[in-house]
Amino acid sequence: MCGIIGIASNKPVSINIINSLKKLEYRGYDSAGLATLTNNFINEKKCSGRVEELEKILFKTPSNGNIGIGHVRWATHGVANVINAHPHSSEQVSVVHNGIIENSDEIKKELEAKGLKFKSQTDTEVITLLITEALKNSNPLDSVFKTLNKLHGSFALGILFKNFSDIIIGARRGSPLAVGYSNGENYLGSDSYALKSMTNKISYLDDGEVCVLSKDNVNFYDANQKKINKKTHILSENENIADKGEYKNFMSKEIFEQSKTAKNCINEYIDSLKRDINIYDFPLDPKKINKIILIGCGTAYHSCLVAKYWLEELTSIDIEIDIASEFRYRRLKFNKNNLYIFVSQSGETADTAAALDICKKNKVKTCSIINVVESTIARNSDWVLPIHAGPEIGVASTKAFIGQLLVLFILSLKLAKIRDDIDEKIYEKNIKNLKKIPVSLQESLKTENNIQVMAKEFLKAKGSMFLGRGSSYPIALEGALKLKELSYLHAEGYPAGEMKHGPLALIEEGLPVIIIAPKDKYFEKTLSNMQEVIARGGKIFFITDNKKIIANDNIRFGLRVPFLNNLLSPILLTIPLQLLAYHVALLKNCDIDKPRNLAKSVTVE
Repeated sequence: MCGIIGIASNKPVSINIINSLKKLEYRGYDSAGLATLTNNFINEKKCSGRVEELEKILFKTPSNGNIGIGHVRWATHGVANVINAHPHSSEQVSVVHNGIIENSDEIKKELEAKGLKFKSQTDTEVITLLITEALKNSNPLDSVFKTLNKLHGSFALGILFKNFSDIIIGARRGSPLAVGYSNGENYLGSDSYALKSMTNKISYLDDGEVCVLSKDNVNFYDANQKKINKKTHILSENENIADKGEYKNFMSKEIFEQSKTAKNCINEYIDSLKRDINIYDFPLDPKKINKIILIGCGTAYHSCLVAKYWLEELTSIDIEIDIASEFRYRRLKFNKNNLYIFVSQSGETADTAAALDICKKNKVKTCSIINVVESTIARNSDWVLPIHAGPEIGVASTKAFIGQLLVLFILSLKLAKIRDDIDEKIYEKNIKNLKKIPVSLQESLKTENNIQVMAKEFLKAKGSMFLGRGSSYPIALEGALKLKELSYLHAEGYPAGEMKHGPLALIEEGLPVIIIAPKDKYFEKTLSNMQEVIARGGKIFFITDNKKIIANDNIRFGLRVPFLNNLLSPILLTIPLQLLAYHVALLKNCDIDKPRNLAKSVTVE
């Protein structure tokens, strides 16, 4: 989950490397570093902590050089300190690396047996020393391929060479890597976002491929070292993607722009004149789909959980859900009449991408629901349904989750219509309700003032519990996840009906318990579960779309969001939970956009 950048130019590159690293911090922010070449000297600068610390170092001691590489780290092997920060350099080469080398311990022992010394605890340093050894008898390209043949794992690399001061070599296996083009400058980066301020012309490396770039030229090679051509993608213009505007942080901006992004998403898929959904070109005939398998990680997995309720309610299709990291290691029984749907914000999630790859090898039909249409998962899927949420910078997903839910609901509705599982009137009524979502989201955001008061109740709590039934259960999971991610407070989400089967033991006097109780067929049963909590001293925070919030002296706070229908309630009930996590974290002075130990794009297993 690290970020890498490389720039070969006809002018000094350190400023552009720093600016690109700032954009890549969503991938990791444990440490940062860069290396430039000046007069055949590798000038390496590194620090623990954020890119702004590296920028201060460069201000005091500037790095010259028209070619360089940079890195932001999410620590895997070795603690987050200066020694373990990238780049990792020898006298001959400097390497930045995203991913994990699974056989690094074995290679390290072999190299140490030859008398080579290691400075760091990282797996990356074995790459540096392998290339250095190979260079004794090879040119740079050959030395990289010889090294790649010895490595097991998932990685993207950027490599500088002391005695070949006009080139950077990039290599990809598993982890994403993009190349950008400009006049007198070419770029290497973990994704197009890091390169977008410098160019809108991008190519993407596929697994096993290597590139050699200079300021004037880029050459690509496949895994057999054969020169190949790559397609160039022209990125859309969007200049405000990294602008917080009037907001304190990106997360608050992303929470409050959900009404706008939801409107964009709905407008992309809903034909208002025809009162129909614009989803076509299914990879399978919808009437012949035997089963749908929904696959994701973290927040994306929670959106899959909600979609299971929708698909089961609206269609006659059998539905399964799976966590990507579990799916890829199970003994699976593939069926060509099944549709495998992969959900990911970044489109680069390592476990999800690997699960997709397994499906491709077994020649079954795949669909991706993603936010980044140029991503690996999108490019490798048979069918892509973008969520149109725009770039999401905050590590804890908010608007992307709402976008995933919207697209999954729209897809569920379209499948039901094509398969004649619902009649025309219900279909059109749901489309009508969908179009009300943006305004209803805006209304839901007005709960913020009350939530700011609620948040204070969590500061002295040692934990909390989120409870829901039906499609509110995944929302309880998502609410608990957001609170954990942002505030570092222990939180658990449970099906409300499961309380008596164990979790009730955790309830004690004053424990915050968030009850998610929409006006649905579970409402009365959820109230009964709430009484079980009240009887044991739990502090109740009641969130509903029922116009009549239950009057009860034992309810500490009650909040209401608008009611559209039972199917759409999960989307609106999510908003107060996002705001709650945000304001608790704000009161605790936590880093909202960059929670500790986390990264936005999870590109390691």
